[in-house]
Amino acid sequence: MTRIRLSSGSRFEEEIGYSRAVVDGDDIWVSGTTGYDYKTMTIVDDVAAQCDQTFRNIAEALAKADATLDDVVRVMFIVPRREDWEPCWPVIKKHLGKARPTSTLIHAGLQTDAMRIEIEVTARRQKKA
Repeated sequence: MTRIRLSSGSRFEEEIGYSRAVVDGDDIWVSGTTGYDYKTMTIVDDVAAQCDQTFRNIAEALAKADATLDDVVRVMFIVPRREDWEPCWPVIKKHLGKARPTSTLIHAGLQTDAMRIEIEVTARRQKKA
């Protein structure tokens, strides 16, 4: 199978030189993704809303790879402010509650102060019955 590189259309991918996702066989790696609305290149201030937009961005990348959030097997969260983590829990459960992937949280700075959460996932397409 050929390796496929997918783009969200974000200017960051072109300017920095990376792909939103890479597909190799049934494995899918989605780059760290933030809460930007890539159509308008805007980001809201609310961390829970950013988290929700981030999952919509990830779901869009996975859909291009014929997968869904239910196929996620591993997730890494990067949150600059500790107090922003707990408000994201209900949003995370909404999007990953069925998949229940392995998970890591890191507290670290992000590219801009406006970014309050970044999420990276690994997915594996499930065999269809």
